[in-house]
Amino acid sequence: MKHTTLGLALTLLFSCTTAALAADNAKTMVVRDYTDSVAPADQEAYEAGIKSFNQCLSQHGFKYSWTAWVHETGDTYSYSYVTDPLPWSAFDAMQAAGKACDGTLRSAVNPHLKSEYSAFMQVHPDMSHLAPGQTINSPYVEVISFKLKPGHEAREAFTDVVKKIAAAADKSKWPNHFATAEIQDGGHDAPDFQVILPAKSWEELGKDPDTPLWAMVENVYGKSDAQAMRKSLNDAVVEQNSHVDSMSAELTYKAAGK
Repeated sequence: MKHTTLGLALTLLFSCTTAALAADNAKTMVVRDYTDSVAPADQEAYEAGIKSFNQCLSQHGFKYSWTAWVHETGDTYSYSYVTDPLPWSAFDAMQAAGKACDGTLRSAVNPHLKSEYSAFMQVHPDMSHLAPGQTINSPYVEVISFKLKPGHEAREAFTDVVKKIAAAADKSKWPNHFATAEIQDGGHDAPDFQVILPAKSWEELGKDPDTPLWAMVENVYGKSDAQAMRKSLNDAVVEQNSHVDSMSAELTYKAAGK
């Protein structure tokens, strides 16, 4: 898998483009994620409930899109729903607009939930490597989560190294793309960062890069600096895990005109 080439270094699983991020770089742009877990016996009823909820949103002219992702590995009875990157102020308007369908959510979806997790994710363009205009809204994404050691030192070490990796990837025109987001308000067990790798197919997802990540970094910064960066990153991370999601067009809510 691709993430093995990233070593310990590199759901929200979010849909974004570099152009969208650049358009409003004066504001903090965040993504909201909901991840639902259901029992196997409730899967069909749950999906029917989501479709009813989306229909209600459409009938009320809800103008915010939610992209649905089905977890293909890890907890395979989980679903994630993520917004586009938006300024914080947009979520006030979104909450008000969605109230008309709260009843449908509670009656058609909630009875089939085992649990639900929600968090915000701040998109970091300077920690990402995307082609101009590229979207993460691909058929598959590999989501790699990182839990860091407590304290600002670990965060500073992690962000510093990932920024340098992204800069090296940009400079060398490395053809393997990724996006990085920081988790906010996710609760005690939430990861601190997630790295998302898009793919068009399982074949692409499983293909190793022609130039491995650390070889690319070494080509840009030299062997000594690359080794120091790798050690700094490894020392900052407590836990790493990953899963693969596939986009679900059936469960996605696409606002009119989007």
